[in-house]
Amino acid sequence: MSTAHTASTVKERADLALNDEFLRKAVKFTTERLRNGKKQASEEHGNWDDWRERGRQIRLHTIAHLDYYLNLFANNARANGVHVHFAETSAEAVKLSLEIAQRKQAKSVVKSKSMVTEELHLNHELESIGVEAIETDLGEYIIQLAGETPSHIIIPAIHKNRYQVADLLSKEAGETLAPDTSILAGFVRKKLREKFLEADIGMTGCNFAIAETGSMVLFENEGNARMVTTVPKTQITLMGMERIIPSWADLEVMATLLPRSATGQKLTVYMSGITGPRRQADADGPDEMHIIIVDNGRSLQLGDPEFQELLNCIRCGACLNACPVYRHIGGHAYGGTYSGPIGAVLTPALQKNVAEWDDIANASSLCGACYEACPVKIPLHEMLIYLRRRKLEQGHGNAAESIGMKGFAAVMGNAKRYAGIVKLGKLGQKLVVRDGGIRLKLGPLKGWNTYRVTPSLPKKSFRDQWGTLEQELRHGLQELDPNVRSRMESIMRERDNKGGNGHG
Repeated sequence: MSTAHTASTVKERADLALNDEFLRKAVKFTTERLRNGKKQASEEHGNWDDWRERGRQIRLHTIAHLDYYLNLFANNARANGVHVHFAETSAEAVKLSLEIAQRKQAKSVVKSKSMVTEELHLNHELESIGVEAIETDLGEYIIQLAGETPSHIIIPAIHKNRYQVADLLSKEAGETLAPDTSILAGFVRKKLREKFLEADIGMTGCNFAIAETGSMVLFENEGNARMVTTVPKTQITLMGMERIIPSWADLEVMATLLPRSATGQKLTVYMSGITGPRRQADADGPDEMHIIIVDNGRSLQLGDPEFQELLNCIRCGACLNACPVYRHIGGHAYGGTYSGPIGAVLTPALQKNVAEWDDIANASSLCGACYEACPVKIPLHEMLIYLRRRKLEQGHGNAAESIGMKGFAAVMGNAKRYAGIVKLGKLGQKLVVRDGGIRLKLGPLKGWNTYRVTPSLPKKSFRDQWGTLEQELRHGLQELDPNVRSRMESIMRERDNKGGNGHG
């Protein structure tokens, strides 16, 4: 278990992560590679913002008519021979999964990568009834051996380097394996091949469900999901209720946006479209297929003007790679299944429990990099502000912070009061300023000055200098081209008429 999981608050978990040199280097290296890959792939594609807008419109339309498309998908999937189940809660989804496993007298389940099963803690639940659950995605397999949870939506073991991976796999192999990626991958491939052949059930997530045909689509790079969906006799797919799109034509847009945003690939290596269980003429595939459509708090966002767009997410992980906070502290510091900016919003939104997760919305600089990276333009930075507001409205605010903000408003709302405070500040700072900066680690300055230096107040502020600067500006107008001067004078007159003389 990662040490980040043992701390109770985001700040405590972040402090642990910041002191983990291996983690910081590994996360920084991989996120930079992914971010640069996305940048290159999107630039080479051309018209990237047009494609983002098209993706956004598809998702907006689908979520606005989610009941229609879910019913259409379920009816078409059932017509294809699929058993479709709806689970309102995580407990219901787990119960359905365990009932299928018990009815099949399953001894083992092989799983392809699925964030929904992580959300449900399904591996643990399967093991509790004596069913072995084996992750077959390389990254998921690594963290399963480590007894950890994913720290990235796309690359679960992003926080580990090849030396740490070699140690884990060496214990599993019973011999020392060299920290060479080809050797390590070769061992895992051989190990998992046996598991595929022995498994009673194959379990997957769902990247996209196609309403018009009742099909489900998986994106992957390793080929393990194809083994999971073709070798075992029974298949269970768990999909979040929002994973649906209307048509195969819409999939073209998503198949363009997702791999470029996630890993910088033009196309994912494997894209599997599955429409029902094996037919009589098919060479492989499951004899029985179940799709469990999971709500687990998703429907709470429907009709909410501040959070409905959260359901547009296509789980590409681009916001994590762009986020300066995530790049420093990794995923486990967020404390939930989903990390990064999407996790900071999704976790409290799904659970409708701002009290429990009231600190997670503060794990952001609100720089907006997540919005710029998002292939479907989800305004996560604005949602983080909405969460902070709801936290205060529900009475979970910090009393000292509330008093401080009221004091700030009182000072900034009055020019004379502001000027007086600045003068006092200039006098008081003489006690703590050293070499032009304040390094005192006390009170509200402690967090900032642990990693930075607070600049001292200048002897003469911009407001103090404005009178002289305004005179210089007006004098400079006389030396300009007559047409330019005329426009500038017009602007200055308009500003003066509105009372904008630079003073409160």
